[in-house]
Amino acid sequence: MAKRDIVVIGASAGGVVALKELVRSLPSDFNATIFIVQHVAAYATSMLPEILNYAGPLKAVHPTDGDSIEPGMIYVAPPDHHLLIEQNQVLVKKGPKENRFRPSIDALFRSAAYNFGERTIGIVLTGLLDDGTSGMWSIKRLGGLGIIQEPEDAEYSSMPSSVLEYVDVDYTVPLARMGALLYQLTSEEYKPPHLNISPEEGEMLKKEVQIASQKNAFEMGILDMGDLSPFTCPECAGVLVRFREGKLIRYRCHTGHAYTAGSLLAEVDKSVEDNLWKAVRVMEEAIMLLEESGKASAQGGDEQAAERFFSKARENRERTNMLHKFLFQQEPILQQPNGVPK
Repeated sequence: MAKRDIVVIGASAGGVVALKELVRSLPSDFNATIFIVQHVAAYATSMLPEILNYAGPLKAVHPTDGDSIEPGMIYVAPPDHHLLIEQNQVLVKKGPKENRFRPSIDALFRSAAYNFGERTIGIVLTGLLDDGTSGMWSIKRLGGLGIIQEPEDAEYSSMPSSVLEYVDVDYTVPLARMGALLYQLTSEEYKPPHLNISPEEGEMLKKEVQIASQKNAFEMGILDMGDLSPFTCPECAGVLVRFREGKLIRYRCHTGHAYTAGSLLAEVDKSVEDNLWKAVRVMEEAIMLLEESGKASAQGGDEQAAERFFSKARENRERTNMLHKFLFQQEPILQQPNGVPK
């Protein structure tokens, strides 16, 4: 009989505090290996390993590409790099962003599911939007266990709530009980479950893991592995193909960027506001040009032409003020942080 010895954890907003509490509750003889993706800005300096070393008895590090996997260790994704795992080593790669993030929780979870299957325990903690939902789906499909922080217990409930909506998780627990549960699950033996994975599904999962590890999505034929959508990638404007995982819809472009429907909506929302502000800027430039032309005409003695320019400037100012008012009253497309409109 085998034991579950691979633990993958995803967190975003509020995650540092939650991770400290979780690590503090683990014993020094914890023999499984922990891998963590905490969303952090690409330009930031992450002190998370030092924070976790201070919080609990297990050693935490930012791994380098190719490091061996050791039991009882905590490996934390470095900023702007995906953290992936193979049979005996850690991969640190700068593959395409997923859900606008690098490191991506989904990328880590998929690599664990593909390489370790039922030995994997996936955990999603506090955070915004829905990174981790697709990866947790893969963990469950390959026989692993899924745990989420109780949404009411999370500082930001969106990520665990999204997983709960789309994936049949095994445990929903408050953070205070998670360490003891994790120790129990990694200590007991389990019977490998019967899996019903099609060769096509297995091949797709393999390719997505390879894309995160910097393989060429276009050359791998990603456009032929999903349904072509009418949408373009917000990151590179490439064609997006659509995939379904149960109730979850995902998208990936031919250069490799990936989105859930929720993260794609968030990008569309941002694009709408950005383009409205660009429209304001163009209209205000038109007002300045019209007024400058009107002044030049007046100085040249052509009062009739000057009035036409000034009249057009006034009309454009009224339109611009209306657009300003609309912008300040405009509500986001996404009312709910987990990607589900109200």
